[in-house]
Amino acid sequence: MRAGITLQIARKHLAAWLEAELVLADGGQSYQIGSRMLTRANLNAIRATIKFWEDKVAYLESVEKNKGRNRVQRVIPRDL
Repeated sequence: MRAGITLQIARKHLAAWLEAELVLADGGQSYQIGSRMLTRANLNAIRATIKFWEDKVAYLESVEKNKGRNRVQRVIPRDL
């Protein structure tokens, strides 16, 4: 087995980032105390990270399904 990100790890990261998005949606991402504005997290950055992990999970599922091989087929049309 090669070292690196496994499908299981990628799914855990995706789940964690989806949970972070839910927490952020429930509590708001910024608030103000007096004249100071405080920001908890950047929702756009979280969504970009979710997209990254979704793509990684899809890729790793594809690799697992095809047993690590990318299959490319070429078709040559012929008029018989």
